[in-house]
Amino acid sequence: MDAFKYKDGWLYAEGVCVEELALKHGTPLYIYSRGHLQDQHRALASAMRAVKPLICFSVKTNTNAAVINTFAKLGAGADVVSGGELYRAIRAGIPASKIVFAGVGKTVADIEYALKQDIRFFTVESEPELERISKCARRLRRKARIALRVNPDVDPQTHKYISTGKKENKFGLDLGRAMKAYELAARLPNLEIVGLHMHIGSQILSSAPYTHALHKVEKLCRQLKAKYPTFRVLDMGGGLGISYKPSQDPLDAKHFADIVVPFLKRLEMDVVMEPGRFLVGNAGILVTRIQYVKNGPSKKFVIVDAGMNDLIRPPLYQAHHEVIPVAKTRGTFMADVVGPICESGDFFALDRHLPKVKADDLLAILSAGAYSFSMASNYNSRGRAAEVMVSGRKAALIRTRETWADLARGEKLPRL
Repeated sequence: MDAFKYKDGWLYAEGVCVEELALKHGTPLYIYSRGHLQDQHRALASAMRAVKPLICFSVKTNTNAAVINTFAKLGAGADVVSGGELYRAIRAGIPASKIVFAGVGKTVADIEYALKQDIRFFTVESEPELERISKCARRLRRKARIALRVNPDVDPQTHKYISTGKKENKFGLDLGRAMKAYELAARLPNLEIVGLHMHIGSQILSSAPYTHALHKVEKLCRQLKAKYPTFRVLDMGGGLGISYKPSQDPLDAKHFADIVVPFLKRLEMDVVMEPGRFLVGNAGILVTRIQYVKNGPSKKFVIVDAGMNDLIRPPLYQAHHEVIPVAKTRGTFMADVVGPICESGDFFALDRHLPKVKADDLLAILSAGAYSFSMASNYNSRGRAAEVMVSGRKAALIRTRETWADLARGEKLPRL
């Protein structure tokens, strides 16, 4: 579904006028298309149906309960990386039996909470973590199901900050060390070895890194299947990419499946996938209102009311987001789109050919459904944006805008 289209010169989110939503709820404003979320999940599930994967939505990409619940209603699970994300997933309707828990720094509190909820399994990233999970499970008299994260040393051909499967990354265990780690897990009490996990990176636009990684872990999987009767799951991680530019082709679900499904069928293991960006990235936009158009000595600046605290991807990853007007205009000019934050890195677009806009016009920053609101902050004491979900011609506020009072909640003046 192309969720955001122009009708009679105005941008619509499905069947709802974006300007009307901005007038009602203010800006900056995140808008999500429920139809796009559903279509992306169904497309991936259909493409991979031959191996019947458990699709675990990567909660870190978008933590809003309405988004998570949309996937829960489709039968999805969740991939979480903290106790807070686990809480959010369960609260939004994901059964604990469909939740996998990753992350390199799980605390005792995280582990104990997950054990009490009886999650599907832990993705374990180090030998000390195996020992900690074993101790927690023994203390609680629980069985902890585990899948070791193996680092296949594959270059995903993506930004270095979102590459996770190379030997220099902090994640997982290298292939040469993995078997000894599984042997340790078998000796530790209250652990059950259920599978192997790999995740090579994010925003991957080619199937080649996945096939390379799968071939590298195949021998280990077969050895583990022969050695441990409970070993039955291959968690492929996530990382499926989307188009951020009109010229960029997303990773097509059917083509991806055509490449990896034959391999997975031969391996005869239960399959878990952890997509995030693929499901939500192009389901969201950030709407912002222009405050000023400033002519500098060497360039023009379009200054908007959204800032890097709302969407940090452009300065953090040098990420490209298309910027379009909510009301179509004639003509173009070259400018930077910048926010009000007191940082030179507060920008959304640099040296961009933009529609000829003026103060008080609305702009939409596209592809803002993933790693956008979930990475937002209160820097410069700015309240986080409101969020809206549309479905057909209906729209609902799914998160209220933070107030100044919200910013100070929990703070206390000490009597010293």
